[in-house]
Amino acid sequence: MLERIKEAVDYIQQFLTETPEYAVVLGSGLGKLQDEVENPIFIDYKDIPHFPQSTVKGHSGQLIFGKIENRYVLMMAGRFHYYEGYSMEKVTFPMRVFKGLGIEKVILSNASGGVNPNYEVGDAVIITDHINFMPEHPLRGKNYDELGPRFVDMSEPYDRKMIDFVSQFGEENGIEIKKGIYLGIQGPTFETPAEYGMVRNMGADCVGMSTVPEVIVAKHQSMRAFCISVITDLGGPEIAFPVSHEEVLQAADKAMPKIIKLVKGLINSGT
Repeated sequence: MLERIKEAVDYIQQFLTETPEYAVVLGSGLGKLQDEVENPIFIDYKDIPHFPQSTVKGHSGQLIFGKIENRYVLMMAGRFHYYEGYSMEKVTFPMRVFKGLGIEKVILSNASGGVNPNYEVGDAVIITDHINFMPEHPLRGKNYDELGPRFVDMSEPYDRKMIDFVSQFGEENGIEIKKGIYLGIQGPTFETPAEYGMVRNMGADCVGMSTVPEVIVAKHQSMRAFCISVITDLGGPEIAFPVSHEEVLQAADKAMPKIIKLVKGLINSGT
């Protein structure tokens, strides 16, 4: 693994003029964030050694290097999911590469189904914690001490300083933000009404098919992680609305202006 990481890092490094301060991971339907990158340099996944390929609509498959709010970022336009058939090592490989490039802060976004009765479609939710309900753990197997410890402290999976800043920024700018716990599942099926009820009963506010493995690996490497989720559908034992990936993308698209403002505010602050 160490050699694969090095080869990917060495390839990407030739495109970077500075060490990015933030890595930004774009979730389903959140691709418009990439339009905010100034003087972008595009690096196709297919050209990066050992990088998987994104197979999901709404995930373009490129790294984008440039500036947002006068700070250098490396944006991941298209993430990888366990349901695509990739191992957890492949799903989280970009996190390893980001750390190898010297990046210490990662901003993740996703689309999720809301089970909190106070949520509405289009809400922006700051993830404060998660429940790992994936069938495979990204740190299972041999541990590389060069990357992080065998046993990882997860008492603060999402960075409190970043959460506090975005909460305050949203309040000052009239952007309603909610907070919640995210439960990560395998997918690719959307949840049944009974499964939505289970998610709520387990103590989560929203559910999705990504993010959790990436955050675990980020924490393994002592990176600071922040995640914002767009509620794109609602579910529960007494709610049985049909949902499709196209509807998820449409809901995420409508929420984009406030997500862009929040992410740009966080990057501008340097928090």
